Amino acid sequence: MSTATLAEPGQSASTSTASLQVIKRNGALVGFDASKISVAVTKAFLAVEGDEAAGSARIHDSVERVTHQVMQAISRRLKAGGKVHIEDIQDQVELALMRAEEQKVARAYVLYREAHAQERASLAPVEAHPTLTVKKANGEAAPLDLGLMKVQVERASQELEGIDGESLVEGALRNLYDGIAEEEVLSALIMTARGRIEQEPDYSAVTARLLLEQLRLETATALKLPLSLPLAEIYPQALSTFIEQGIHYELLDEAMAAFDLERLGAALKPERDYQFGFLGLQTLYDRYFLNWKGDRLELPQVFFMRVSMGLALQEDDPNARAIEFYDLLSSFDYMASTPTLFNSGTRHSQLSSCYLTTVQDDLEGIYGAIRDNAMLSKWAGGLGNDWTPVRALGSHIKGTNGSSQGVVPFLKVVNDTAVAVNQGGKRKGAVCAYLESWHLDIEEFLELRKNTGDERRRTHDMNTANWVPDLLIERMRSDQDWTLFSPNDTPDLHDLYGNAFRERYQEYEAMAARGEITLFKTVSAKQLWRKMLTVLFETGHPWITFKDPCNLRSPQQHRGVVHSSNLCTEITLNTSADEIAVCNLGSINLAAHVHNGELDVQRLERTVNTAVRMLDNVVDINYYAVPQARNSNFKHRPVGLGLMGFQDALYRLNLPYTSAEAVEFADVAMEQISYFAIRASAVLAGERGAYETYEGSLWHEGILPIDSINLLKANRREGDLSLNTDTLLDWTPVRELIARNGMRNSNVMAIAPTATISNIVGVSQSIEPAYQNLFVKSNLSGEFTVVNPSLVRDLKAEGLWDNVMVNDLKYFDGSVQQIDRIPAALKARYATAFEIDARWLVEAAARRQKWLDQAQSLNLYMAEPSGKKLDELYQLSWERGLKTTYYLRSLGATGAEKTAPVAAPQPQVCSIDEPDCEACQ
Repeated sequence: MSTATLAEPGQSASTSTASLQVIKRNGALVGFDASKISVAVTKAFLAVEGDEAAGSARIHDSVERVTHQVMQAISRRLKAGGKVHIEDIQDQVELALMRAEEQKVARAYVLYREAHAQERASLAPVEAHPTLTVKKANGEAAPLDLGLMKVQVERASQELEGIDGESLVEGALRNLYDGIAEEEVLSALIMTARGRIEQEPDYSAVTARLLLEQLRLETATALKLPLSLPLAEIYPQALSTFIEQGIHYELLDEAMAAFDLERLGAALKPERDYQFGFLGLQTLYDRYFLNWKGDRLELPQVFFMRVSMGLALQEDDPNARAIEFYDLLSSFDYMASTPTLFNSGTRHSQLSSCYLTTVQDDLEGIYGAIRDNAMLSKWAGGLGNDWTPVRALGSHIKGTNGSSQGVVPFLKVVNDTAVAVNQGGKRKGAVCAYLESWHLDIEEFLELRKNTGDERRRTHDMNTANWVPDLLIERMRSDQDWTLFSPNDTPDLHDLYGNAFRERYQEYEAMAARGEITLFKTVSAKQLWRKMLTVLFETGHPWITFKDPCNLRSPQQHRGVVHSSNLCTEITLNTSADEIAVCNLGSINLAAHVHNGELDVQRLERTVNTAVRMLDNVVDINYYAVPQARNSNFKHRPVGLGLMGFQDALYRLNLPYTSAEAVEFADVAMEQISYFAIRASAVLAGERGAYETYEGSLWHEGILPIDSINLLKANRREGDLSLNTDTLLDWTPVRELIARNGMRNSNVMAIAPTATISNIVGVSQSIEPAYQNLFVKSNLSGEFTVVNPSLVRDLKAEGLWDNVMVNDLKYFDGSVQQIDRIPAALKARYATAFEIDARWLVEAAARRQKWLDQAQSLNLYMAEPSGKKLDELYQLSWERGLKTTYYLRSLGATGAEKTAPVAAPQPQVCSIDEPDCEACQ
């Protein structure tokens, strides 16, 4: 480089104002040359507009203006001369391009930088280790290349703080041995980096980037791409080659070849790979990327584009829509559910998340339902079965003149089927059985998950849930009796709810009193309720779900009955003998929509509009394993748009979960989502037509979810419903739009657990509070240290983050409450799930529920449960109009008393991420 100068405002780039030296990447000092900036910016413009535009006046003027702005910025920083790093100069070029609103050129410049960084890495001189050798793929021995290791670590550490690259390389070397396979060297770096995540959260990004390098090499080999190419150049080739090979290997739908792969390849954004944390990328690597004979064929951005292409197959302009869908997914603003990510674009595009069935009361119906479970589970669906119609133990069988064995023996078969058919070999099969609380087998049903008793009447691998009518709660509160019936004697109770159920149930009780029904049992409603809560505390099952709110607020009550929820208790759709309800899920990353201390409503609107379109497309593209599911989905077209990252959003707002402001935020955010989602479905109805069974629905009658609260109130006793019904938005335009267009989808919203996709995105699960601030998470991809990056950031700001703090967090199982030097405000903000009064969870959920046309997966946490606390909590849930609850989480009384510091104990292993949670998301 030659000596150069900076420019004053109004002067050309050659005008001398100050001397400047540039620090090169190798530490050498050279003179500044402004022409280097002009050349690099010109190349970026030509990369976007083509070489034929080389002489255009617009490009010349733009290049000169950007160069001038960069030099001004540097001049302001170093008015009297001095030194500046080459990377700082390039950062200023990127910033100037963005300020000039040259986004495409800015992106081209980013890719230009990355390509040259990769090129430098590939040309780095070999720095041979003095003693260690590696075994190459061809069997030859070669010196271990220390220089390559250092470059890989340096590249993975760019723009991250607190990373000690030299120490990382030294740590990896301690795990190597002479003659190690060459590909295992990078694995050693990954393992060393992941071991440091607890000390510095940015090591999660370092580990992910090292894994990305491993994936690049693996994918390039599998697709026969040049190994020396940087990611920015590999990506376009990788997409087209992957589509070609995927179709050849019969992994992908042949229709994927019809896309403009060159256009889509150019739309990929390799820089978004750097958004991943280690847990997220490892999860994709292990379980989501398509592979052929164990070799991954997808890079992250190719993966997101494949999913997007699959969702855009039937669009009028599939290429433009695929790019739109890709931009949303790859930005992490929204994430599709796991089945969609698994199967979009494949030959068996089973994209739906949840299936709900009603089991009929005969052997053909029972075993047909079990077969349906197997077929649906094979293609990664979570299952909810309504078993209420099946007659109870001791009831008469007309065909054989014998007595029924009841529901329980068949549930044992369901349990074993879920184990045998493990969702295509990718994760455990998962099913939940529902039974109404008036069923004569309910007491034995409550004990299915117990560890004692007859093993032939236990189901340890499936979930169970109570389908509780309001009348039971009323009887319990009044300390009255409750009558259990066999459904073959009281068949219409299954389809009744609200006041109609109350009246008919009392008629059946009168019939039993007169001797017209002989098979029944009278119990204390309070004692049955207590037993429900007792076994829920002891076994975690059956969950408590409420029949009447689910039905009275259902938009589709004109076309059937909601007989159960699904595996994760967020879906509330009708089922019958000829309809298996289906729901298609996806979740907004709420944390990504909070900026500068407030909700970014415009960004949220864009996200919801695109997300609803993607979800609606699933209905038409979906592979249906059983005809009843197709029949139901095409009639009603339900979708379930949810959210995740609620706790992270609160961190960004500096709000404790246990605050009125957090409850208010839950309300405000959900109203915005509801407004945009309902409107988006009505807009789609104008474009594509309303769903088949729209007429007669609550939508058709002008009753929105917020209005349906009145229907629930009309069927409750005075004082039994206490729910905030305030609104902030003007809903008139949405009501008018629905009146004109109808709705494209019978149901639009449901908040699922997001157990896996939140890991991919790197945010807190669903609406959950933080489990712990430091713990080890176990899932099907292994064990991962998780440290709360928001807490670390705030502790660093207070000057409190150090090794002592790490050990304190380990000692107190990820809790900050007993660490004296942490300020009270941070203790409140970072209270963990078992340190939060569960009533706050219910209050926030109630505010969301008023806007939802379906339900939410609401886990409840209680560190020290008691019968009184459980009773009050679940009664509060009912009073607030919640439709369902999910797991009750409690702490075991097995922790040793901690009275003195101990030497670096291991973080507590989290058991919350149970495999069944992942079946929906």
